[in-house]
Amino acid sequence: MMGFGIIGCGRISDRHIASLAKCDRARLAALCDVRVERMDEIEQEYRKLSGSKSEVAKYQDLAELLQDASVQTVIIATPSALHAELAKAAIAKGKHVILEKPMALSLRDADEIVKHAELHQVCVHMCHQLRYKPIMKRLKQLIDAGAMGTLYLGVISMRLQRSQAYYEAAPWRGTWDQDGGMLLNQGIHLVDLMQWFMGDYDQVFGSMLRGPLPKQTEDVAAGIVKFNNGAIGIIEANTLTYPSNYDNSITLFGNKGTVCIGGIGLNEIRKWSFDDPTLEAPAGSNDSDEHLLMYEQFIQAEEGNANAMVIHASEGKKALELIFALYDSVRTQQAVQVPLTSFSTGMMANEEGWQ
Repeated sequence: MMGFGIIGCGRISDRHIASLAKCDRARLAALCDVRVERMDEIEQEYRKLSGSKSEVAKYQDLAELLQDASVQTVIIATPSALHAELAKAAIAKGKHVILEKPMALSLRDADEIVKHAELHQVCVHMCHQLRYKPIMKRLKQLIDAGAMGTLYLGVISMRLQRSQAYYEAAPWRGTWDQDGGMLLNQGIHLVDLMQWFMGDYDQVFGSMLRGPLPKQTEDVAAGIVKFNNGAIGIIEANTLTYPSNYDNSITLFGNKGTVCIGGIGLNEIRKWSFDDPTLEAPAGSNDSDEHLLMYEQFIQAEEGNANAMVIHASEGKKALELIFALYDSVRTQQAVQVPLTSFSTGMMANEEGWQ
């Protein structure tokens, strides 16, 4: 059984607790947060969900958690600006890492995470859990097998709502140097799916605007992505949708198939049409717990299953760099070639032209 330690007991940690409680080969071994009362709440929630009576160590000092031999893997669920620093500290102590998005707010930090993970021979797994949805895994298999033929267009749409109260609840939200932007926090899962399905890309052009809320980062973004195979990707995202969250969707067009999957949880199959009519969507695809599936696959991989699906830091970096390239395009007002040589979200703080 693998022991997990959670660093950061904010709202996103609840999802990790629920998954750990359901996972037979996982146990919560330790928590780390500056707020003792929040660690107590998380421990009680875990005990309630899992039925476990095992002791959960609680630390306010990160160094103490990283010295705990009962913790083989740390889950980093802190505000965005701390992700890279904490990941590198855990890697240096030989811990595996499950890292919430975004993995970093600079290209340099992302590259260092990839390099250090390889150097210390640990796994840094990115939380792009939508890849584990059965419908997404099936679609990826079909694309790789050529069932859609040549993909020529992919479109992702994110139409959400984030209120002023959302940003006021945590002062770091909506800042370039601590939060990183709407695309990095809400849009990155869809961006990850698009590049996973469509392959490597070499050019990105973007445009953005900021709405009426008193914050730094974007509320609306649009992007055009040129993929290496000549296909085009379209990104359309906003967090100003009135009056509440409306929709997410990803649509792929190939010369032998068209697929559209939508809904807030991406659980609605709106179009599933292939040249081969026997290629049906997987049954029960709307009922999966992709977060739990992610944990199960991660543990299988660490137990030696070479076929287990892990999203390593080098793979997770692809969506991150695509968004960085879109931001850099907005900053420079021109199409940006990748790979990038350097970028950090802090570079956007003084760019007023797009606002």
